[in-house]
Amino acid sequence: MTLLILWRHGQTAWNAGGRVQGQTDIPLSDLGVEQARAAAPRLAALTPTVLIASDLRRAADTQSALEALVGLPVRHDARLRERGFGDWEGLTHAEIGARWPESFARWKRGEPVVDAGVEEVDALSKRTATALQEAVDGAPDDAVIVAATHGAAARYATCALLGWPAEFAPTLGALHNCHSTHLLFDTVRGWQMLAHNVP
Repeated sequence: MTLLILWRHGQTAWNAGGRVQGQTDIPLSDLGVEQARAAAPRLAALTPTVLIASDLRRAADTQSALEALVGLPVRHDARLRERGFGDWEGLTHAEIGARWPESFARWKRGEPVVDAGVEEVDALSKRTATALQEAVDGAPDDAVIVAATHGAAARYATCALLGWPAEFAPTLGALHNCHSTHLLFDTVRGWQMLAHNVP
């Protein structure tokens, strides 16, 4: 069995300011750096054997905190990036709601958004789940894989791996900064959810 831990990056200034980040490459804030350093020992205690990360700085730098403790190399994979939010990136929820009221309302309800250059959830689910399944398939059966990624990316990947419809992703609730989702892959029983939003 393989343990897969989806670890959301630490806080950024845009997180704190309520701005949509998407694939804009925002660094961790000072608080985000501290969050990563505080969480890393708890993940190190699980004896990870594989470290992967989104290539966006906020995820890569979060993973660096764990890398420093366990001494494993990190493989960066652009497929683990956050959902692309197109024209919404850098804007607050209020600004998006004012300019795209119908699309914003659909997004808040977990429904498809088809304008403003927002990435479709099917594409997001496919790219993230494919990257994670490849990591699992390439690791020993008893591997512990920590993947540093992003909130929406982790939720939609979780649904895709578990075989749940993408519409279920909002029911998982937001994955908090430096919290994690734990999944187990059994070659007989497939994917299983162990825990969500682990601090």
